Amino acid sequence: MGGIGKTALAIETAHQACTQGWFPGGTLFVDLRGYDDNPVTADQAVLALLDALGVRGSDLPPTTARQYDTYRTLLAGRRNRMLLILDNASDPAQYLPLLPGTDRHRVLITSRDRPDSLTGVRLIDLETLPEDDSVALVTRALHDADERDERPAREPDALHELAALCGYLPLALQISAAMLRRRRFRGTASLVAEIKGAGDPTVALDNGTLGTDQYGRSLVLRPVLETSYRRLPPDQARLLRLLALAPGPDTGTETVAALTNLDMETTLSLLEGLAATYLVAPVRADGGSDGGMRWRLHDLVRVFGVGVVAGDAELVEEGEAARGRVLGSYLARADAADDWLRWLPGRPVPGRFEGRGEALGWLDGERAGLVAAVGWGERERFADTASRLAECLRIYLEWRRHFDDGVGVGQAGLEAAVRSGDHHREAVAWNNLGSALRGAGRVAEAVEAHTRARDLHQAAGDHHREAVAWNNLGSALGVAGRVAEAVEAHTRARELHQAAGDGQGEASAWGNLGLTLRVAGRVAEAVEAHTRARDLFQAAGDHHREAMTWHNLGPLLREVGQVVEAVEGYEKALEGYREFEDWYRTGQVLHNLALIHRAADRSGEARACWLQAADAYTQAGDTAEADQARTWAEEQ
Repeated sequence: MGGIGKTALAIETAHQACTQGWFPGGTLFVDLRGYDDNPVTADQAVLALLDALGVRGSDLPPTTARQYDTYRTLLAGRRNRMLLILDNASDPAQYLPLLPGTDRHRVLITSRDRPDSLTGVRLIDLETLPEDDSVALVTRALHDADERDERPAREPDALHELAALCGYLPLALQISAAMLRRRRFRGTASLVAEIKGAGDPTVALDNGTLGTDQYGRSLVLRPVLETSYRRLPPDQARLLRLLALAPGPDTGTETVAALTNLDMETTLSLLEGLAATYLVAPVRADGGSDGGMRWRLHDLVRVFGVGVVAGDAELVEEGEAARGRVLGSYLARADAADDWLRWLPGRPVPGRFEGRGEALGWLDGERAGLVAAVGWGERERFADTASRLAECLRIYLEWRRHFDDGVGVGQAGLEAAVRSGDHHREAVAWNNLGSALRGAGRVAEAVEAHTRARDLHQAAGDHHREAVAWNNLGSALGVAGRVAEAVEAHTRARELHQAAGDGQGEASAWGNLGLTLRVAGRVAEAVEAHTRARDLFQAAGDHHREAMTWHNLGPLLREVGQVVEAVEGYEKALEGYREFEDWYRTGQVLHNLALIHRAADRSGEARACWLQAADAYTQAGDTAEADQARTWAEEQ
């Protein structure tokens, strides 16, 4: 893309090659200015090349055809290898006539457009710099100007933040270094604050004239992006604008199709066209809805696209309509994925996805976008859809233990529900938020949220959801150490579920009551409660929560001396967790089995269980638990 450092890399490479004697015949350089308003044509460039080769004035052939003939003849006659650099080409027509016509010499071409239609050309794609290299670039630029500049050493965190705000783009980094040199009596943090305050980094970085770089080019960023954008065909320009509005750092093809309201094949063709201009980058990732293909805009390109939309009322409405389509598409797919997470054998098989694994894979791939899209509920036109999307994500985020995302989605979903005026969904949102807060360790807030949910459901006469709220409130109270209140809440939930004939709800209340009774030291009652829960879940065919109950029974059975029964229970819990790909709880069960083996002096079995636990935790994304399990394994 523009500003990636193509010219700098080409020239530095040429200097090193010439130093090593690769091109004894010399070098030729032409700036084709392919992205200016008046690009240099091949006919104009050949005149400059002939002049560099010593053909000028009366020696210059009178016709263009003869000029090319003379140019190629001169190159063919040169026995020593030469290097020809054709910089900043926007169209093959600018450089194809300038190729030497002999394999003796070498040609290096730089462009913002990928010439996929040409054969015999080696393509080298340039990416942004790694973070450490970006910091090193700015540091070196400051020390080249003044080796006493202490800001890089004094403000390392601010320098890393500055590099991130520049999107690790060399041109932006070079501009920021020039701005720091100008404000040599101010800290790096001042520039960071200025860029953040501007909202659009391209505006802040182009604020003021900083002159030119060592190649005579102006140190400006936004015009580089504008020239690339203006050259796009209308359909690609529209796609770029809409993609800038997409939620999340990268976007699946199906979601891009929803943005554009085009079919998948057309969308994919347009994306490939944009990728050839380096304004969008394909990202290969596991899972997702498009065979792993996703698409990413550079941060500065995204900000530029958002600015283009914001400056035109018609484009703003086009963007809002696109957001609405994405939200609708996300809701339909997230609802189908949620159905798979809730599905039990014997019930109708959900549609859309082939199974629970595929549903989880899609959710994993789209998580960042889904979380961001719920935030669109701050607009009234999106509030209802966003609140429903938040509800569909609760089980998934809890399952994958993304508690911070769960809290963010819960809060945004609650605000959207309030904004939509749906009191029923508001009560559900309070309950979902409470569960996320409890998972994140914010227990006092969780108690308050579940209390609000309970009161709203009571007022609406929704006894089923009131029972769910009582059950969750009891769990939060138990974590808060308010055990007596927790027992009372779970008992109330159990009674309401029993009255409604809701066996699964009753089982959940029995299970949570068992956990609380164990904390209270009432072990026999806890065993009875978990046994009742297990039997009810078995009857309902809920293998996942049956596994959870077996898991919870294990420590209690050990406490009363029934170690063999505890091991059998853990084995059954493993079966259920693995069936549902619940890897975190799988790791917990394997840890408990390892403890039993260690207590019985079976160090080999204990080590094997901890190593399996480490693998399970790794699959769950919990590297800290995985490392701890490996440490325990090594100690055996």
